Amino acid sequence: MASISFKNVRKTYDNGVEVVKGFHLDVADKEFIVLVGASGCGKSTTLRMIAGLEDITSGELWIGDKLVNNIPPKDRDIAMVFQSYALYPHMTVYDNMAFALKLAGESKAVIDEKVKEAAEILGLTPYLDRKPKALSGGQRQRVALGRAMVRKPAVFLLDEPLSNLDAKLRTEMRSQLAHLHKKLETTFVYVTHDQTEAMTLGTRIVVMNAGIIQQVDTPRNLYTKPVNKFVAGFIGSPTMNFSNALVAEKEDGLYLEFEGHSVKLNAEKTKALKDGGYVGKEVIFGIRPEDVYEDEDVVKAGLEEKRVIEAEVDMYELLGSDVILYYYVGENKFTAIVNPATPTRTGDTTHFAFDVDRMHIFDKDTEVTICH
Repeated sequence: MASISFKNVRKTYDNGVEVVKGFHLDVADKEFIVLVGASGCGKSTTLRMIAGLEDITSGELWIGDKLVNNIPPKDRDIAMVFQSYALYPHMTVYDNMAFALKLAGESKAVIDEKVKEAAEILGLTPYLDRKPKALSGGQRQRVALGRAMVRKPAVFLLDEPLSNLDAKLRTEMRSQLAHLHKKLETTFVYVTHDQTEAMTLGTRIVVMNAGIIQQVDTPRNLYTKPVNKFVAGFIGSPTMNFSNALVAEKEDGLYLEFEGHSVKLNAEKTKALKDGGYVGKEVIFGIRPEDVYEDEDVVKAGLEEKRVIEAEVDMYELLGSDVILYYYVGENKFTAIVNPATPTRTGDTTHFAFDVDRMHIFDKDTEVTICH
């Protein structure tokens, strides 16, 4: 087993484009860490540097107690699972899983034991004599995992392994991957652009943007305590609502004023804004859709006073257990996740209120979080 440590790692291509910038990260032994971010943020490049498939421009990369910058991939004790499965179509499941062991010169008895053990764990025993074309997408992905497992590497690297699967299979494979990690007790580094995968699989998540780590934290903390507006907007679906607002002081307290509306702040947020010197200045506030209440839920939550917004619903979206209402506050499009029994439909005018205690406020210039 092995820990992984990045020390000021950078990756610059020959054309001068720097895709990973000053990357510092320590991954503990047996941890399941997820790199997440939009396409082009550098997460796959980072994974490929661990694998040795990309050279490191500067900095140090350690696996366990070994500096691996110049160590070839075959000597790093890692196994990688790709998005494309990369199975040999002319080989059976058994032979695909056994191939790396044969190259390593393992005996037939050892190969047979390891392949059958991995097949049993992954539910592939009935399919060992089949070829990849006779398997479903989920089964092929499990074969790719099995091929990596039989080597018993210190580190598993997984590059968007579920992106080619349909929604139902992705859900099933997520649970299988989580179970596999617990069973193998091996370090997993997983790359995805899918935040649901990140939130459900990772013990910690690394949120990246333009080659820079924005925040490394537990899924819960990323959701409730984002360090900046980027993380707040990236984590969560539907995305967090944002608006510029003026911090205004009145006789009875501090208010956020935006688009003709005024919202009174609680004592904690009042103190943070006063201490930061934000009175009389513009900030950005964010509120998650589930923290926006509609009509009778406004009353139930005790949010009537000075927190109600009247708006016309731009779109009604039923998601089974939830309804999402889309509406505008000035030029800003907002969403609210509301009770599915709501009678409100597209074109109706209704009232909304924000749960100010769960509001996030950001510096307008730096977009760094002022308070949660």
